[in-house]
Amino acid sequence: MTAAPPVAFSDVQDAAARLDGIAHRTPVLTSRTLDALVGAEVFVKCENFQRVGAFKFRGAYNAASRLPAGQLARGIAAYSSGNHAQAVALAARELGTTAVVLMPEDAPRAKREATAGYGAEIVTYDRYTQDRTALGEALAEERGLALIPPYDHPHVIAGQGTAALELLEETGVLDVLVVPVGGGGLVAGSATAAKALHPGIRVVGVEPEAGDDTKRSLDRGERVTVPVPRTIADGQALPTPGEITFAVNRRLVDAIALVGDDEIVAAMRFAFERLKIVLEPSGATALAALMAGRLEHRPRRVGVIASGGNVDARRFAELIGR
Repeated sequence: MTAAPPVAFSDVQDAAARLDGIAHRTPVLTSRTLDALVGAEVFVKCENFQRVGAFKFRGAYNAASRLPAGQLARGIAAYSSGNHAQAVALAARELGTTAVVLMPEDAPRAKREATAGYGAEIVTYDRYTQDRTALGEALAEERGLALIPPYDHPHVIAGQGTAALELLEETGVLDVLVVPVGGGGLVAGSATAAKALHPGIRVVGVEPEAGDDTKRSLDRGERVTVPVPRTIADGQALPTPGEITFAVNRRLVDAIALVGDDEIVAAMRFAFERLKIVLEPSGATALAALMAGRLEHRPRRVGVIASGGNVDARRFAELIGR
């Protein structure tokens, strides 16, 4: 007998119903200039307009809202470089509870301040010398909190998949869906939704060249660990894919494309100048892969998830002013 997948399309549909009226239904942008540049009809799903400025709110709220009332009252814990931290903090506030978030010492200042602004307590660690998963689990156990990981959780993955569900409901059939990959939750949820709706669609994940752990893992057929990446795409600076996300992605993701920091910056600049939107580096990697010609097959209709826009003005100006 074939084991049931850890996340099913029905889970994504259930998450969509739970998020209705809570999460934003983010816009889908088109650009004739972008279409001409890449030779395809492109649809950009703008998760930079999601609550907290990134797709992460979808999964965090979906997971937190399913906790038993007693556990929810005791509070939530999370570990994150920024966007999941903000998402859990806001989800906790919306649900009337508290959050404690473990964040790296070098997390972007804007993300740290926003997390605190939503009411979370922040505990810091060194991402290059300490294991955030072990620290987060210990913190949650010590304080009796429910731990909501940033990607390796079925309810988180299902929540993230609602972004692709909305996109495909609006665009109809696409040839390719291009999705940023960090721990793999967004692409796992997206692929679950996309393949259920349109089995012939190709799903391509995108990683920074310095952090190609998912590509290496898929190539080898097992999870691979790389040194913590040093890349401008801080939301994708992870050493290994999640266990659950890898199980989904090895079955549903067709390819992984890699992009360099300069290509990410070029996509951020294009998005700002032509689409009139601000993307953080991690949020621009899927667009970067398309613009840089990193896709193996040339699509006619392509969806791109722009996963977030949390970058402060000084850092944004520094990057696109290179």
